[in-house]
Amino acid sequence: MEQSGPTYDSGSGGGAPVGVRIQHNRRLPDFLQSVNLKYVKLGYHYLISNLLTLCFIPLIIITSIQVSEMNIDDLRQLWIHLQFNLVSVVICSAILVFGLTVFIMTRPRPVYLVDYSCYKPPHNLKASYDKFMEHSKLTGDFDESSLEFQRKILERSGLGEETYFPEAMHAIPPKPSMAAAREEAEQVMYGALDNLFSNTNVNPKDIGILVVNCSLFNPTPSLSAMIVNKYRLRGNIRSYNLGGMGCSAGVIAVDLAKDLLQVNWNTYAVVVSTENITQNWYFGNKKSMLIPNCLFRVGCSAVLLSNKRKDRRQAKYRLVHIVRTHKGADDKAFRCVYQEQDDQGKTGVSLSKELMAIAGGALKTNITTLGPVVLPVSEQLLFFATLVIKKLFNRNVKPYIPDFKLAFDHFCIHAGGRAVIDELEKNLQLLPVHVEASRMTLHRFGNTSSSSIWYELAYIEAKGRMCRGHRVWQIAFGSGFKCNSAVWQALQNVKPSHHSPWEDCIDNYPVKLIS
Repeated sequence: MEQSGPTYDSGSGGGAPVGVRIQHNRRLPDFLQSVNLKYVKLGYHYLISNLLTLCFIPLIIITSIQVSEMNIDDLRQLWIHLQFNLVSVVICSAILVFGLTVFIMTRPRPVYLVDYSCYKPPHNLKASYDKFMEHSKLTGDFDESSLEFQRKILERSGLGEETYFPEAMHAIPPKPSMAAAREEAEQVMYGALDNLFSNTNVNPKDIGILVVNCSLFNPTPSLSAMIVNKYRLRGNIRSYNLGGMGCSAGVIAVDLAKDLLQVNWNTYAVVVSTENITQNWYFGNKKSMLIPNCLFRVGCSAVLLSNKRKDRRQAKYRLVHIVRTHKGADDKAFRCVYQEQDDQGKTGVSLSKELMAIAGGALKTNITTLGPVVLPVSEQLLFFATLVIKKLFNRNVKPYIPDFKLAFDHFCIHAGGRAVIDELEKNLQLLPVHVEASRMTLHRFGNTSSSSIWYELAYIEAKGRMCRGHRVWQIAFGSGFKCNSAVWQALQNVKPSHHSPWEDCIDNYPVKLIS
């Protein structure tokens, strides 16, 4: 008798802190064909917030032209006029000084990305397909059906033979202890931070803000406290520890650091993004919970941000925009990625078959909001005109699909799984070169959760493709359900930092992937 019920697609890790469970006929929705006007309005709200500044530009130009046409007699007459209107001069001067003061005090301070570092594990932690399957079999926790399922997942996942597992998971039997989990966290975080501080020559004592995100491992003392203790950071540091926010938490952490840099003058912020595998391996036979075992691998990034003007010369990038979308108010979205225990009491993360549809809805909202603040005026007018015609005249007008390639030079799509990368490439009408960094990161390092977008950026730099003025779009998904975007602009022709994760292998990429 033919078995009914949902099946699983190995290549569809949608960026939540787990793999993805979907039916084979389910794909990411064609969100660009169905645009909600209210999200366009939200995007234009961000644009209009800078309208006052834009209005001053014509006024300044007109004033400059008038002044340039004045001669000495005109200036003498103006001085005589002002001498007899002292009250008007004082009032106008006071208004001018007040206006300039308000403008200077309230304008957003630029946030610079000085440098960043991605942790590269040692060679002895590599986990090939054969080693993975042999290890899974020797644990004795998986039945034949589960082993065959994991083998198929690996074959279709887009992962290569050189991804990494934590040391505790190489042991037979595995040792998912608290001590081993702490050891993994220390190894990846300290490895990334040591390299960051070495490359930038920044004294850890100068760090004023620390944000750490890790979804599934939150010990006491916290991960941020571990870093404070290791590097003897100063006592008044503003430290934050984000947990349970999935693979999009890296963008959330950057957004938090950006807000803190707006109110703390002349300081550095460090954002550390990682995930911990040691205590979050699933040892049961429920297929929807087995996918994370096959996709998730060791990784960590450390990013140094600054609001110091002097750092602009040496900084790699300037933060331009962050747009966050949260669908947690919807019950289906909230529960589509859910950590729980199976019937045998073994903990894992359960995934809904609607995950791809929910991810598509979140992505549609996010890019529709982002569009007005990043797209060229020509694209915005075409895009907005079709929406207005459809709204006012109820005509069956197909929405104009903006060309995001005109807004961005590079794309860092979270390497959650092959299927999501495929669908974003199709829906956003991207070229293979635009998703190359995501595919190669998935192949070389696997799904490293919230840090994957930084491995992708490092790939683009290692290929020598990042030039001054280029814009980068980082986009990631996470449980909750969330879709978050960050836009950066290169301030120089960016070269890869010392000890880049691609340093010894970039010439081997891109590799040809088996479809």
